[in-house]
Amino acid sequence: MRTSPNRLVATVFGAVYLLVGALGFAVTGGVGFLSTSGGLLLGIFEVNPLHNVAHLLIGAALLIAGLSSARAAKATNTVVGAAYLLLGIAGFFLVGTAANILALNTFDHFLHLASALVLLGVGIGAERAHGRTLTA
Repeated sequence: MRTSPNRLVATVFGAVYLLVGALGFAVTGGVGFLSTSGGLLLGIFEVNPLHNVAHLLIGAALLIAGLSSARAAKATNTVVGAAYLLLGIAGFFLVGTAANILALNTFDHFLHLASALVLLGVGIGAERAHGRTLTA
């Protein structure tokens, strides 16, 4: 893992998203699974149970990929990064609508966009920039 930025980023992001997903359930008691508003995680990030499950699934995918291989980590970082980029942009249009089934708020959008930049940046460029092969 020390030789692959993709594996390191996927592993760290995976562990963090698993933790965030688990902690989210502490603030979503009594919140409907698909509620358009939810509890506040860390006092600013709005989450509902579906949002927590999404964090758990994304965290698991990143962690498994990061522990598997550089190739798996690169692919997962790129796919999750692209999904977060789309979600970060679309989220601005979802707030206040019935389509906001993840209970997103503005802080979520900026965090999703920041995650997208890191994951896509590493996924698209890290191994190539350092001349590494993706066999490890």
